Amino acid sequence: MIQIRKATDADIDALIKSRCRTMREVCGFSEDYEFSTEFMEATKEYFLHGDGTTVIATDDSTGAPQIVGNATLCYTNMMPTFSHPSGKRAHLMNVHVEKEFRRKGIARRMIELLADEAKEHGVTEISLDATDDGRKLYETMGWRTNNEAMVKDL
Repeated sequence: MIQIRKATDADIDALIKSRCRTMREVCGFSEDYEFSTEFMEATKEYFLHGDGTTVIATDDSTGAPQIVGNATLCYTNMMPTFSHPSGKRAHLMNVHVEKEFRRKGIARRMIELLADEAKEHGVTEISLDATDDGRKLYETMGWRTNNEAMVKDL
């Protein structure tokens, strides 16, 4: 049975391992790829103290729950605009479900939980960076492509 819930501080070690699996898959890294100390410490710091919410999907069928999916919503406050008068926005990151658990509605349920929470926080827009595989799901959930932004890496 798959349970979806907000992650807590007690989930930190399993959550970091799950995010590393996500990043290895999305970035095409090998399973033995080692992330930098800076990356690992910043990830832990964000999960414990950052302005966001992470949800996890756990498989409880094996006795000890195992994380099989995760997604994070990062909150941002920007100067208000006419279309976003509160200035409260969010960015959805790292929506990931382990391969053997895909196509069962887990990602959709995690995204819906985070979107509901965002509404409760007064968020007026959620952005995301979609992979080709994820784009289909997001479109069925009402997400649309927005060509308004430009970015610069520093």
